[in-house]
Amino acid sequence: MALLGLLLCRSNNISAQIYDPVKWTTKVEEIEQNEFELSVIADIQESWHIYGLYIEQGGPVPTKFTFSAPEGYFLKGKIKEPEGETIFDPVFEINTKYFEHQAVFKQVVQVLSSDIHQIKGEVEFMVCNDQQCLPPSTQHLVFDMTSSAKNPLQKGETSKKSDEVAEQPKKDDMEPSKMPQEGLLSIFLLSFLSGLAALLTPCVFPMIPLTVSFFTKKSNTRIEGVRNAILYGVSIILIYVILGSLVTLIFGADALNALSTSVWFNLLFFILLLVFSFSFLGAFEIVLPHSWTNKIDARADKGGVVGIFFMAFALALVSFSCTGPIVGTLLVQAASEGGLSPIVGMLGFSMAIALPFALFAAFPGWLNSLPRSGSWLNNVKVVLGFLELALALKFLSNADLVLQLHMLERESFLAIWIAIFGTLTLYLFGRINLSDHTSPTRLSVGRLTLGMLTLAFTVYLIPGIWGAPLKWISGFPPPQHYSEGLNVFARVQGSSSDSRDLPQGAEWGPHDIPVFKDYDKGMAYAQKINRPILLDFTGYACVNCRKMEERVWSDLQVLEILRNDVVLISLYVDDKRKLPEEEQYISDVTGKDIKTIGNKWSDFQVKKYRTNAQPYYVVIDGQAHNLNSPSGYNADVTAYKEWLKQGIDNYNQLKNLEGRSIGLCYNS
Repeated sequence: MALLGLLLCRSNNISAQIYDPVKWTTKVEEIEQNEFELSVIADIQESWHIYGLYIEQGGPVPTKFTFSAPEGYFLKGKIKEPEGETIFDPVFEINTKYFEHQAVFKQVVQVLSSDIHQIKGEVEFMVCNDQQCLPPSTQHLVFDMTSSAKNPLQKGETSKKSDEVAEQPKKDDMEPSKMPQEGLLSIFLLSFLSGLAALLTPCVFPMIPLTVSFFTKKSNTRIEGVRNAILYGVSIILIYVILGSLVTLIFGADALNALSTSVWFNLLFFILLLVFSFSFLGAFEIVLPHSWTNKIDARADKGGVVGIFFMAFALALVSFSCTGPIVGTLLVQAASEGGLSPIVGMLGFSMAIALPFALFAAFPGWLNSLPRSGSWLNNVKVVLGFLELALALKFLSNADLVLQLHMLERESFLAIWIAIFGTLTLYLFGRINLSDHTSPTRLSVGRLTLGMLTLAFTVYLIPGIWGAPLKWISGFPPPQHYSEGLNVFARVQGSSSDSRDLPQGAEWGPHDIPVFKDYDKGMAYAQKINRPILLDFTGYACVNCRKMEERVWSDLQVLEILRNDVVLISLYVDDKRKLPEEEQYISDVTGKDIKTIGNKWSDFQVKKYRTNAQPYYVVIDGQAHNLNSPSGYNADVTAYKEWLKQGIDNYNQLKNLEGRSIGLCYNS
């Protein structure tokens, strides 16, 4: 028992970390007589960011500056913020502006009195990374008007006390975000698979044996034929990478990402993909002017390395009616990612196109194993057309979300997708035809298999209309709360909680979980029913808190635990409601003024657990003793479930042990 107690004591200090990822400094520069520019510099640690000054209501907490009452000076205009990055946040469903690495804010003031030696102010801000958000914090600012040179930030007494307590995070503790690398890898793999699909279209597939045969027959030796085929493949890669580079150069590496949050940009992409899908479905054919092809063919006849390059260029032009829609779609998708994505996307696509030419030139005997051209190539185009149509709907949905028009809510979106993939299923089974196609008399194994998979996917989508989460396609349809209210699935899940009375002092939380937002009331109820507590430090503007609730707490087994095995106490560290005046105080740990409910819970978290990050979960007993190591953001449902069970098992074991010394691991 003592060993168990010591282990629980040790677990109390695991994962505790005070984060302080933003350092604020000030600078004063005289720009004209008695006119000064006040600069506030935020140096932000790698992978963290703060938000802009102007954020729509319902989003994350914006950065806000206030200055002391203007006695002897006045502010000229509004404070200016740097350019920053703007993205569409799918959690808050609004555009959010944020700053990384360093942000400089500037305010011009006119000084009216020579007695003004200092100007004081403060900045309120929230800092986040890809794993967590810290509660909103306030930093005092002092501007020394006697010097226009750079000067270190003169902190008030409050900030000095905070610095004495807070640990500086080590570099090893601050793991950089891996999202950009993962995003580029996803773009590359998607583009490579799209290139393989393009190979199976009527414009490209027949060119493989023709081109390889040309190189092998026109070359004096086999080695020369292989070399020419490799040069041909490299030329294909070079052509498409140049295309991706031009897109990045013209729009800029970051401008594409900013454009992707624009309503008009999304509507333009919707129309563009709609045109591409109709082209694949056979409504019309997208072709380039014949004069372009003729000129490129003339240059290809010259031979040599230059001739091989123009042969590859000719392939790109001739096959444009099939590859153009795919390339266009990839560039659209890359624009949503921004950065180097267009280049990486074209690299993946062209490598898939070029690979067969080099392989079949090296091993010409493999050509005999290629299937013959036929109607199946047209079938590939039709399937791609349906996929383009489904993808186009996503961009229309983005525009609707930004404008909050509620014209394409979750149920409508899924109904259209069900119609699209249901029609594709009928086409694959030969039940419907397009105008220039004939129904197959017999289904091939491949077509039958693809039809069954499409049918299964269509059936999978149907419960989503009534509120099923559909985790396979998470991120494509509008979020569950952006709906017409047909959430029968949630009501079925909530039936167990609806059948019992809500405890006094609690309210219905996510997924109809009874939750206490007052610590004392929750602790009293847990002691009354003899049940462990899940202490949830969270925030209304905490993105990853919402992700945990939507993706992890929605799991049926996790829900069962949260409803029946623990008492949930959620403490919102960004609750702006004022504390009664008699309950306001100055923190003896951080030295900050505790004026709001959120300040109170944030201070409690720092005092008790030496950390200020959210989400942060602790399983405790009725005397506030930790029952296992606290947990932060963890999207692994199985791991989170096992972590909960571990705390509950320890609670039951300690409860049943006679002579348990509850003071052994008391957290002071």
